[in-house]
Amino acid sequence: MRLGKYLAHSGIASRRGSEALVASGRISVDGEIVFDPALDVDSRNKILFDGERVGSGPQVRVVYALNKPPGVVSTAADTHGRPTVVEMVRSGAASSRRLYPVGRLDVDSTGLILLTDDGNLAHRMTHPSFEVPKRYIARVAGGALSERALQALRDGIFLEDGKTAPAKVRQIAAGHIELTIHEGRKRQVRRMCEAVGHPVSELKRIAFGTLELGPLPEGSSRRLNLAEIESLLEPTDQS
Repeated sequence: MRLGKYLAHSGIASRRGSEALVASGRISVDGEIVFDPALDVDSRNKILFDGERVGSGPQVRVVYALNKPPGVVSTAADTHGRPTVVEMVRSGAASSRRLYPVGRLDVDSTGLILLTDDGNLAHRMTHPSFEVPKRYIARVAGGALSERALQALRDGIFLEDGKTAPAKVRQIAAGHIELTIHEGRKRQVRRMCEAVGHPVSELKRIAFGTLELGPLPEGSSRRLNLAEIESLLEPTDQS
């Protein structure tokens, strides 16, 4: 396996980030600093990152995408006995994994949510400093939004917990908008729309970072492949 890929599998960084670490001289193999991310290595090599041993073998990240139905809570357990996203994924092939949801969707909302056993990936996807975009389709009351209401959403809305960051918004039909945010405040999209006079009646998340919900049926889940996981870990394009 190439060194850059081995480091990415071991959870050190994304593939691109791992290659940058090698190029900067922070990786040694069998006692020698190496600068070639294409160097062939395996678990028999002694690989150090800043003097610390990289795991004896690649650590396989597990990430699932779930199309959450309404009425399901985005937690590992629920004291009120409601179904959880973790239960929905564990009922399939992930029964032996200890999974945690990455961020949340409120109980009435639907769409894409991720579950993983990788705390670093969950942090990368949810911490505000990484500004990972989340895209939604919202059905709202009050018909078509005025240009003034759309611009208010784009500029940022003053809520009780402070002004929101600017959002990307487009009207796709009367009473339906597509909205992208990179914050994760509680019920944020619903509160933003209500603030401009258009309460949300239905809300569906259709993308999280680089990952699209696509044709995944409601209530179904699938395991992400390595390329999809590495894409999630790449720096967000802020252009």
